[in-house]
Amino acid sequence: MSVTRMPATLPASEATRKLAPDTLFPLRPACPAREARIRMKIFIAGHQGMVGAALVRRLGREPGVTLLLRDRAALDLASQTAVEKFYATEKPDTAIIAAARVGGIHANSAYPAEFIYSNLIIATNTIHGAWQAGVKRLLFLGSSCIYPKHAPQPMPEDCLLTGPLEPTNEAYAVAKIAGLKLAQFYRQQYGVAFHSAMPTNLYGPGDNYHPQNSHVLPALIRRFHAAREAGLAEVVAWGSGTPRREFLHVDDLADACAFLLTLNNPPDLINLGTGTDVTIRELTETVADVTGFKGRVTWDTTKPDGTPRKLMDVSKLSALGWRAKTALRDGIEQTYASYLAEKAAGTLRE
Repeated sequence: MSVTRMPATLPASEATRKLAPDTLFPLRPACPAREARIRMKIFIAGHQGMVGAALVRRLGREPGVTLLLRDRAALDLASQTAVEKFYATEKPDTAIIAAARVGGIHANSAYPAEFIYSNLIIATNTIHGAWQAGVKRLLFLGSSCIYPKHAPQPMPEDCLLTGPLEPTNEAYAVAKIAGLKLAQFYRQQYGVAFHSAMPTNLYGPGDNYHPQNSHVLPALIRRFHAAREAGLAEVVAWGSGTPRREFLHVDDLADACAFLLTLNNPPDLINLGTGTDVTIRELTETVADVTGFKGRVTWDTTKPDGTPRKLMDVSKLSALGWRAKTALRDGIEQTYASYLAEKAAGTLRE
């Protein structure tokens, strides 16, 4: 078997060059007259989740793009046979793997076996199946939790596997590392354009507001909305409020993914984020203000703070020419409006 190997490092001119209309991912045809004959089928695994839905909104605007979407009832990503049959029948040109079992600290700590199994099997089935079916392009989405607990701040891509992981989400992180390495090694051995992106903390429309299993920002929105509705005079927040966190609006993430798919030779692994962070205290006060809560916020410093800082190094992404557009407060206002609309419609994920 003839094997094409990718270079270990990509020249800057290659990494930044956009695809010609007849190559892998013609999102933006060079000639409008070609639009009618250019067709691209994109499979988005996990299109009903927050990330997948944002990708549908973003990529659905592209001319000549057909989105292949299947819910869990129609396609079980845990079934190798079902995934292989889907790829063989539908023959997508590009696959974006946004499907995952996700949750906050409580869920990750309580269900590590489910988290590692579900995410490993999704990664192996979707990536190996894509290669078997001759899919030209694949983008695998991971998480910033792949980096060591005591990684340098901001966290560069090359700090991966340089130290122990955060124990509370180790199972999820190990599965995501396996997925990105699978994509990397298939690219290395077979010459396929399989690559990965690691988003920072995400938020936006369609987030999960479960009382125990949600992430920090949707949890705050739910809590302060409930406090305002109940007329509470005080909300007690955990810790000192001094840890710093980074947040990326999910529509910005989708735009970054579309950008990466236009690169001729994307990096094997790249961070997706804003490059800026805020304290948990600042975040909490902003959410309280946006939701209209008028009471006091007090801090229970007997509760743990967690990791002091988690910020992505996005210099590689910035050098390629992409930056986030949504300011944090604007994004929180949009997300709260979505929360209210989803709650009224009975579609809130909780």
